[in-house]
Amino acid sequence: MGRRQMYWQHPYVNIFKYVRVEEWKRSAKEGNVSAYTDKTLKCPVFRIRGPVPANSYILLPKNSSQSLGLTGRFFYLLFRPTPGKYFVVHLDVAAGVSSLIWLHDPLCLVGPAPTSVRWTCLMLDLQLTLSDYLSRSYSHLKNIKLCANMTVKNMFTSDLLLDPGVSFSQAKLMGLTSSQGTGAIPREMSFPVPKGGSWHDLYDYIRYSYRYSLLPDPILRLNRIIGFGGATFKCALWSKSGDEVVYPCHAIIVSMKISSNQQRFFIGHTDKVSALAFNGNTTLLASAQTGNNSVVRVWNYNKANCMAMFRTHAHSLSCLSFSCGGGILCGVGKDKHNKTMVVVWNTLNVSKGGEVSILAKTHTDVDIHTMKVAFFDDTRMVSCGLGNIRLWRVRNGTLRSCPVNLDEYQTLDFTDVEKCETNQTPLNITRSGHIFEIDYSSVVIKNVRRLLPAQMQHADRREKWTFNTGPGIAINSISVSSSFCATGSEDGFLRLWPFDFSTVFLEAEHEGPVSMALISFDSLRVLAATSTGNLGFLDVSSRGYNTLMRSHTDTVLGFSVDGIHRHLTTASSDGTVRIWNMDSLHQLYDFVSEDSPCSVAFHPGEQIFSCGFSSGVVRVFAISSAKLLADHKYHRGEVVGLAFSPDGEFMYSADSQGSLALYNSSEEEHSVIKVVCILKARAPDALTVSSDSRCLAFVGPSEYTVTIADARTLDELLHVDVSILDVESPRLDSALKVCFPPASTKHLLVATSGNKILWVCTKTGRLLRELSKVHKHHCSSLAVSDDGRFLLTAGHSAVKVWDYNMQLDINSQVMFIGHSHPIRQLSFTPDQLGVVSVGDAIFLWDFLANPVNSSAHNAEVDDIQLSNGMPRKTAPLPSSPPPRLDISGIDRVGHRGKFVFRLFASACRSSPDAQEEGIKLKAVIGYNGNGRGNMVWSPDQGLFAYSCGCVVVVEDLHTGSQRHLQGHREEISCLAVTNDAQTIASAGGTNSSRSLISIWDVQSGTCRHSVSYHSGAVQCLAFSRDDRFFLSVGDFSDPEVALWSTRNFQMLSSVRVSGPIHDAAFSPSAASQMACVGTDGVYFCFIQTQGQDADLQVQRVNTPAEVGDVELTALCYHMDDFLFTGTNRGHVCTWDVRTQRCLMTWEADEGEIGVLLCRGNRLLTGSNTRWLRLWEVEAVQSLKAEEKGRAVVLEQEIMLDGATVSASFDNTMDMGIVGTTAGTLWYINWSDNSNIRLVSGHKTKVNDVAFSFDESHFATCSEDGSVRVWSTLSYELVVQFQVLNQACDCVCWSPFSSADSTYVAGGYSDGTVRIFRLASTEMEMKLHPHHVAISAIQYSANGHVILSAGKNGLVAVSSPVNGATIRVIKDHKGAMITTIQCVNEQCKNFGLEGNDLWLATSADRRVSVWTADWMKDKCNLLDWLSFPAPAHFTGDSLPPSMASFCPADHSLVVYTGYGVEKELSFYSLTKKQIIKKISLPHWATCISLSSKSHLVAVGSHERVLKLIKSTSGRFQDFLQHSDSLQTCQFSPSGTLLFSVAYNEILLWEVRGL
Repeated sequence: MGRRQMYWQHPYVNIFKYVRVEEWKRSAKEGNVSAYTDKTLKCPVFRIRGPVPANSYILLPKNSSQSLGLTGRFFYLLFRPTPGKYFVVHLDVAAGVSSLIWLHDPLCLVGPAPTSVRWTCLMLDLQLTLSDYLSRSYSHLKNIKLCANMTVKNMFTSDLLLDPGVSFSQAKLMGLTSSQGTGAIPREMSFPVPKGGSWHDLYDYIRYSYRYSLLPDPILRLNRIIGFGGATFKCALWSKSGDEVVYPCHAIIVSMKISSNQQRFFIGHTDKVSALAFNGNTTLLASAQTGNNSVVRVWNYNKANCMAMFRTHAHSLSCLSFSCGGGILCGVGKDKHNKTMVVVWNTLNVSKGGEVSILAKTHTDVDIHTMKVAFFDDTRMVSCGLGNIRLWRVRNGTLRSCPVNLDEYQTLDFTDVEKCETNQTPLNITRSGHIFEIDYSSVVIKNVRRLLPAQMQHADRREKWTFNTGPGIAINSISVSSSFCATGSEDGFLRLWPFDFSTVFLEAEHEGPVSMALISFDSLRVLAATSTGNLGFLDVSSRGYNTLMRSHTDTVLGFSVDGIHRHLTTASSDGTVRIWNMDSLHQLYDFVSEDSPCSVAFHPGEQIFSCGFSSGVVRVFAISSAKLLADHKYHRGEVVGLAFSPDGEFMYSADSQGSLALYNSSEEEHSVIKVVCILKARAPDALTVSSDSRCLAFVGPSEYTVTIADARTLDELLHVDVSILDVESPRLDSALKVCFPPASTKHLLVATSGNKILWVCTKTGRLLRELSKVHKHHCSSLAVSDDGRFLLTAGHSAVKVWDYNMQLDINSQVMFIGHSHPIRQLSFTPDQLGVVSVGDAIFLWDFLANPVNSSAHNAEVDDIQLSNGMPRKTAPLPSSPPPRLDISGIDRVGHRGKFVFRLFASACRSSPDAQEEGIKLKAVIGYNGNGRGNMVWSPDQGLFAYSCGCVVVVEDLHTGSQRHLQGHREEISCLAVTNDAQTIASAGGTNSSRSLISIWDVQSGTCRHSVSYHSGAVQCLAFSRDDRFFLSVGDFSDPEVALWSTRNFQMLSSVRVSGPIHDAAFSPSAASQMACVGTDGVYFCFIQTQGQDADLQVQRVNTPAEVGDVELTALCYHMDDFLFTGTNRGHVCTWDVRTQRCLMTWEADEGEIGVLLCRGNRLLTGSNTRWLRLWEVEAVQSLKAEEKGRAVVLEQEIMLDGATVSASFDNTMDMGIVGTTAGTLWYINWSDNSNIRLVSGHKTKVNDVAFSFDESHFATCSEDGSVRVWSTLSYELVVQFQVLNQACDCVCWSPFSSADSTYVAGGYSDGTVRIFRLASTEMEMKLHPHHVAISAIQYSANGHVILSAGKNGLVAVSSPVNGATIRVIKDHKGAMITTIQCVNEQCKNFGLEGNDLWLATSADRRVSVWTADWMKDKCNLLDWLSFPAPAHFTGDSLPPSMASFCPADHSLVVYTGYGVEKELSFYSLTKKQIIKKISLPHWATCISLSSKSHLVAVGSHERVLKLIKSTSGRFQDFLQHSDSLQTCQFSPSGTLLFSVAYNEILLWEVRGL
C-alpha cells in the first residue's frame, strides 16, 4: 500500500462510514437484513437473521473486484450475536510475500452464541493471526462479509491496541497515548456507560489471537549519543544550510543541529565508520565502515534512509569522495591481498532507486592518505600520500594515474588535498608545513609555500628561520573557501589565512592536534575536529568558538548518574573520568590521572563521586568545591566494583584480587571501617546494595558462589551456590553479575556464565525463577526499573528489555542499538524515563513505557531516602563566595601520581525548529507605543500590520486572527510597506547595538532579506512610489540616510548629516525625489541613477525664521510640488519643492507634531497633546504671498488617549488607523467623527496576569493602576477598572465559574484590595488589610477567604463577604512576600486537618507551607523551608524567590531563587527533602508549572523564556521578547501560556516537549 494511503487511516477507520453502508452503493445486503434503533446503545444498528447464515449477510465492498484497502493491524467488530444461533464473520485479507506477489487468505469466525449474550467488542489481531497460523505477513483487509445471526453496530480498523473499558478521560490520566500504540475506543465507536457504572459489567470484550507482549513497541528510542570518532577523527561535514554537522560515532552516523544539539541517526553499519562524503548540495551522503566487511552505504540525507549498499573492497576502506553532482563516488581501501585498491562507482541513478555500478577500479603500490574528485570534471581525481601526489582520470572504463614530479620534495608526507574552485588548482599539504599548488594541465608544481610558526626570541640563537630551515607547522588538514583558507595542525591550532598565506588573521587553540578543518558553504563558520575526540566550530564573524561534542577516545568502562543534578560521570580506558550534563550533552568536568580509572559511583544525595583505579586507589571527589576528599589504598588489584548505599551512609569497593572494603561516607574523609577477602569480583555489577541499605550482595568467595552480607558490618548472612541450581546442565555455572531490584529486597538477580538469569530468594537462597538463553553471548550488565516492572540486560552489542514478572507471551524486546563493541554497563536513569548504555560510546535512550504512580510503589521503596538534601531551617551567610573550580588543576604530590580536575563551560541555548517547538506563539496582546511609524495599513489589499516588542503582528481585521513575523531580537522601532502590499520592512535595534532591518514576504510570512548597517536604532523606513528604492534613516547616534535597491537589497548610496533626522519620505509622484527633516532643517534629496548604480544628492534648507528656534519633526508630500513639515512647537510649514522655499506657516497645535499625512486636499496632524486634527489645504495650490493665513481650514478634531506615533488612511482620508503612545490602535472615521479601539495594550509595566478558572477570560494589572479583563478567544479588551494615582501589583480570580459570581481582586500600592464583579463591571468591595503595598494576592481554593501579602512580609486573611480581616500571619515579617499559592488538597495525607494547602514565599529565601480549614478557622504550619545563599551578589538586584506546588503532585514544592547554584529544586513534603534539581543557565525572574505534560516555564533577565520538561530535563528556549521577563503563567488546563516582558504580553499555545 502507498504511504499516503496509510496516513489517512490513522488513528482509525470507521468502516460503515467509509463505505456509506446505509446507501448500499458500495456495499451489498442479501436476505433478512434490517435496521432499527437499539434501546441499549441508543443508536441505529443492523440486524442479520436467517436459518442459513450464508443466505443473509452484509458484504463490503459490493464488488469482489474492489478492495477496502484497510491497513490497520487490529480489526474491531461491535456486535451482539443472536442467542443460541450460529454466526459467521468472513474476512478476506491480502498477505504480501514480495513486492510483486499478493496472496489472498480468507479468515472465518464461526460459532454458536450462548443463550445469554451482551453487546460485545471483538478485537482480531490480523498481523499476528497471519504470522502465527499461516506464516505470512499481513498487508491489508480486502473485504468483509457479516453473516447471520447477529446485530451489528459498526466495525473499524486501527494500528492502535484500544481498550473499550477505558474512557478518554481515564486514558488521559493513565498516560495512554497513540504515540505509545494504545488508547481509548473512539467516542463514535464506544458503548454508553451510565455515570458511576462499569463498562465490563455491561458488555463483553473478546481479544482473538492476540499475544501479550511488551508495550509500547518499540519500548526504547535512541535519543542522543555522547561520542565522536571511533575509526577516525578526520570525518565531519557541514550540511548545505550550515545548521547541521554530520560526523561518525563508531558504527552510527550522527547529524547534529548546532543550535539545539538535537541529533538524527543513520543506523545500519556493523562496524566503525571510517569515511564520509557529501555530494555538492548535501542531499546524498556516502559512508564506509572499517574492518573485514568494508561496506559502503549511500543515504538520502534529509530522510536518513539508506538507498544503496555495496561492497567492493575487502577491508580498510579509508577514504570516500563524491563528485559535485553526486553521479560519481570514488573510494580507497585494501583488497584481500592487502594491496591498495582505488574504485570509482557510478551513483547517478541511486536517488531514483537504481543500482550502483563500478565504472573503473585499479590497484596501486603508492600510499594514499586522501583522494578527492575534481569539482570541474567528474572523471578526474587527485590523491596524495607519503612521497607522492597523483592525478587520476577515468577514460573508457579504465582508471589511470599520473604522478607529479616532486623533485627534492619526494620524501615529504602529504596529508591532505583540497579542491580550489577559484583557479582549478588543487592544494596539497605536508606534515612539514609545505603547501603545494599543482597545475592540472601540465601536471607540475605551480607554487610551493611553507608555513612557519611564530618565532620566539632566544638569547642563544639569533639566526632567522628560512624556507628550508626551522620546524614548519605540521598541517593535517586544509579547507578553502572563496574568501580565505583554514588549516588544522599538530600543534592544536585552527588557523585562518588569506590566499597568499602571508599572515594569520584568526586562530583557535585546541587541547590536542587538529585532525580536520572544514569551512561551511557560506564561509561563516569553520568546523574543527581533534585527535582527542573534540568537535567544534569557529564563528568567523563573532570570533567565538563553540564546542559541539567532547568524547572519550577509548572504551567507556562504567558510569554513574546523579539524578538530582542530572549529571553523568564516566570512567574510560583513555585514563579520564568525565562528568556530563545529560540535557545539553556538554562535558562539565574531567579528571585526568596518570593512573587508569576503572569504576565510578555517584553519592545518592550529594555532589560527590568516587572513582576506583587500576592501581587499587579509591579517590572521593567533591564536585562543587573541586576538592579531593579521600585517597585510600587498601586494594592490591584494580578496583572493579564501587557502590554507595542508597541512604548515602556507606561506600563499598572491591578489587580484582578479592578484597572488599567498607567506608563511612557520612564523614567527609570517608574513613575505612572494614576490609574483608571475597576472592572473586567482576566489574561493573559485581557489587549491589539493596534498596533499604541493609544487604550487600557480591560474587564470592568462589566464582560459583554469591554471598549476601550485612551492608553495615559485612557479616555474611547467606551463601548461594549457583553451580548446583541446574542439575541437568553438563557444565558448572559461575556467577557473573548480581543485582537487587529496587522495588523489593526479597529477590536477588544473578547473571551466570551459562547465559541465564536467576531469581534467588534473599532469605532462603531458593531458586524462584530462571530465564535461559538471555543473549547469544553472556550477559554483561543488568538493571531493574524502580517500579519493578522491567528488566534490562546487555549481551555483547545488544540490549533487551524484559517484563520483570515474565507473565507475557512475548516477554522481551531486542534493540540492536549500534554499539560496535560490547556494552560494558547499562542502567535506568533515576527518573525511569531513560536508559544509559556505555561501551564504545555513551548512548542515551528514551524509555517509552508508562511510569506507574509513585504512590503505587512497594512500601519498601517509600522508606528509601533518595537524598539528604533537606533545606536548612536558617539561611547561613558565608563570609566568602562559593568556591570555584580551578581549571589550572589540583596537584597531589606523592607516589600515587598526579591528577588534574578541569571545568568546561557550557552555555548552550536550544532554539527549536518550528515543527518541533514545545510552544507556538498564538497571539500578541497590545501595540508598541514606543515606536514611530510602526503600523501599516493598506485598505485596498486588506493588509494590517503593527509591531509589539520584537514581533511584527499581521492581523485580519475581519476575523481578528493573527500571523507573526519573528526574527528580531530587539524592539522594533518602525515599519514600512511596499505600494503593492506584498513586502513589509521592519527595523529593530538599540542605541548600543547595530540595528537589524528585515524584509518580509507578506504571503508566506518568511524573511527574504536581512541587512544591518546603522550602528544605532533606525528612525524611519520608506519605500519609493515605484518600489524600486528603499530608504532607512539612523537615529541621533548615527544620523545617516541609506538608500537601498529593492532588487537585491544592496546599498546604493548613503549620506551622513550633521544633526539628528526625525522623519523622511519619498515623493508620491517622482521616484527620484525624497526629503528628510530634523534638527538642522529640511533636506531635499535627489537620486541620480546610472545603470544599476545610484547616487544621493542632498540640499539642506534652514527652518523659516518666523517659527523661531524649532526642530522639524514630521513631513509629508502634497500633490507634486508641495511639502508639509511639522515642528516640535506645533507649527506646520508649507514648502515649494521646486524652489525649496517656505511659502507659509501656521500653528496647527500647541505641542510637538509627530505625524503628518496628506491625502488629496486633506492634511492630518497628530501631536503629543493627544489631538488628532483634519485640515482642508486645497488653497495651498493657488497660494500667493499676500494670502498667507487664509490657506487652510480646520475641519475636524478628535482627542485620543496619547500622543500620535503612527497613522495610515485611505485615499480620501475618510477612514484610517492611528497608533498612540498609550499602546492603542484606533479606527478613525471622519465621516461620523467616531473612533473605535482596535488594539489595546498597557502603556506602563504589566505586573501580573491571571487566567479565569474556565479560561474564557484573563486579567492583567499594571503600574498605571488599571486592571484589565480580556477575552481569551478574541484577545479584545472586555472591561477596564482604573484606580488613579495607585499601582496595581497583583491580580487574581475567584474560583467560582458562573458568570454572575465571577470576581477579580487586585492588590494596590496603597495597601488596599479591591474586588471587582465582572457581571456588573463595578467595584464590589474595597478592603484595607495592609499599610504598605500589596505584593501577592490569592483566593483560597474554595473561595472562602482572600490571602494577601504586603511588602513588609505580613500575610492577611480576609473575608470576601464582609471585608473583615480574619487573621494576620507574621512568620515572614521583615521580608517581602513574592508568592502566594492555594490548592485544594486533603491535608490528612500530611497528618493534619483541612482541605486547603497553601504556601507563601518571601524574598529572604524562605517558604512556608500551611494547611487550612477556613470554615473552622484552622490554619496550621506544615513545613518551613530555608534555602542558603552566598553573602555577595554581583548583579544589580537579587533574583526573586519563587515557589509553587507541582500540579500533578501537591506534595512536591518547586523552588527557585538566589542561591549557590542557578537551579530549580523539587522538595518533597512527605520525604522532607529535595529529591531533584534542574540546573538553569540564568537566574529565574518568573516561573509557572503546567498541569499538563510536566512542563515548567522559566523567564529570566536575559529575555529568554525557557520551557523545561521536569521529568527529563529537556528544554527549549524562546527569544521573542525584547525585555526581561517578569511574569509567566500557564492556564489551568495547561494548554495556554502567558509571558510578559514590561508591557509586552505574548499568548502561547502549548504543544509539549
